[in-house]
Amino acid sequence: MGIRPVDKATVNAYDKGMESLQSPQVVALNGPAKDKAGTMTGRAVGRRPPEPPQPRGLRRGSLTPELIVKESLRLLDSGGAFSLPKLGRALGADPTAVYRHFPSKDDLVLAIADALIEEATAGFSPLDCWVETLAESARRLRRTYLAHPAAAALSACRTTQRPAEMRIVNIILGALRSAGFEGATAAVVYRAIGDFSLFWSGGEAAIWALDEKAQQTDRAAWTRAYLAASEEEFPHIFAVRDELPKVADDSIFETILSLVMAGLMQRAPRPCACGAHQ
Repeated sequence: MGIRPVDKATVNAYDKGMESLQSPQVVALNGPAKDKAGTMTGRAVGRRPPEPPQPRGLRRGSLTPELIVKESLRLLDSGGAFSLPKLGRALGADPTAVYRHFPSKDDLVLAIADALIEEATAGFSPLDCWVETLAESARRLRRTYLAHPAAAALSACRTTQRPAEMRIVNIILGALRSAGFEGATAAVVYRAIGDFSLFWSGGEAAIWALDEKAQQTDRAAWTRAYLAASEEEFPHIFAVRDELPKVADDSIFETILSLVMAGLMQRAPRPCACGAHQ
């Protein structure tokens, strides 16, 4: 094929394009644009939008584990699927940069789990009463998990082996030793108390992490299926059918917590120092 002669209109268009490129208000966006056939078009030049659709790239060395975990929590709180590519876009960094701080996604999940424990225990120290120390640690964890339900549902069952977890384990074991539990008994009672707090609050958070329609369907069961239960077939449900829909989540948690603590106080070798829990 021979070379086509350049006409005057093409030259004028070229000159106009060069003038536009020299303007500080105009930038090239995403390289040359192409039509469906793959032919380059003149649409590569456009005006800078007032707010970029993607976050500005981070300065070299500014990506830290703390920033990654913080942004991960923000993404999980906002809903939707959580993935490293999505996290990378939110951070304004290549997703592979996350691996410089966390060897795997699982390591990141463990860090998220520890961040939740850190938030739950911020400013918390052992109280004079070992009963209140244990009860307050469980309440704090539940409040934090309900504030970050998706993150809690993702990580509640994990053992982080990180600083925040180590600190609260030490506090709980200290409370149990104040109650007179030692050795193997202290270890198993700690595991029972700790796992109760994690699994109960994590399970409750998992419900809150569901989409709104699924939550409404589950909660409506008490006013639909149970309220309509047959007295002949389900006499005990029928007897309290009007009360079941009125039960609040906070009441459920405080009731089960009081039952756990009552059993613990009954078995404890020493009563609490405040004398209020006998």
